[in-house]
Amino acid sequence: MLYFSQRQVPQWFSDWMKYVPISLFAALVFKDVFISNNQLDIVGNVRIIAMFLVAGVAYKTRSMAISVITGLAAVFLLSMI
Repeated sequence: MLYFSQRQVPQWFSDWMKYVPISLFAALVFKDVFISNNQLDIVGNVRIIAMFLVAGVAYKTRSMAISVITGLAAVFLLSMI
């Protein structure tokens, strides 16, 4: 970090680094959504519906807190059905 604080990084590196946080987040989330009991779980999986709902809310509001609350509520309500 000390190295980069004194130097200017190339623009391509800066552009590339913008994708790292979302890539790590997606890798963590997709595993929890699609994998259950070490098997791919797609049919009847309420977490997939909740994921799309949260993605829409996150895109619209740009709020982490609202997105998390929406996700928790969606999983809870969909699992009751």
